[in-house]
Amino acid sequence: MKPYQSILIQDCGEPLVPIPLEKFALASPHPYQKLGAPYHQAGVDSPYYLRQGVLERLMQAQTALNTEYPNWKIQIFDAYRPVEVQQFMVDYVFQERVKFQGLNPEQLSENQQQEILKEVYQFWAVPSLNPATPPPHSTGAAIDITLVDNSGNGVDMGSPIDELSPRSYPDHFANSTDVQRQNYHQNRQILSQAMKQAGFQQHPYEWWHFSYGDQLWIWLNHQQQKTDKNIAQYGRYA
Repeated sequence: MKPYQSILIQDCGEPLVPIPLEKFALASPHPYQKLGAPYHQAGVDSPYYLRQGVLERLMQAQTALNTEYPNWKIQIFDAYRPVEVQQFMVDYVFQERVKFQGLNPEQLSENQQQEILKEVYQFWAVPSLNPATPPPHSTGAAIDITLVDNSGNGVDMGSPIDELSPRSYPDHFANSTDVQRQNYHQNRQILSQAMKQAGFQQHPYEWWHFSYGDQLWIWLNHQQQKTDKNIAQYGRYA
């Protein structure tokens, strides 16, 4: 169990609503749908949904971004992720790591399986059906995003979304003296500042992951002594 999963949840009952896609840029085709992720099993047609209050804050973040960078857009990579999709992606990433390490998936030892799972679960939440420990994206309160500039080009963040490496840490390039790496850090800061102005918190290991009102958000606020609230307002949406 991850530390933030000890936070209690009292779901506020907000609906899951569609994101107005014309106001944002999209990762197209959606990478998980392209792999065959089973959104239909959860009764949704895509990942482009958020809780109402979270969507309102995402709109605020887009406005904040445009005050400094006119015509730039937040690009939505992933938003609502049913537990069925979380399980599909964890299984997929596990198999990809097995291939990457040159191992035979039919001959993995118990230790090898556990080591690979440990690596996967550093970045991917356990696809838990326990209402006390929902995957963040399954609450409708978490979103994975990047930026596109005023020419519609992707802003280079120095590593791709979902990469399982330290390059994914938000401040990985912060202390680099290399000019290109400094640019990566600056781009990440632009994204982070726009989202934080709207009240979001950033995942400590993923530059692309932001949330509002879920267990991780509460836990991070406590770490930063920003609030005395101790109950998450968004649990698993089903």
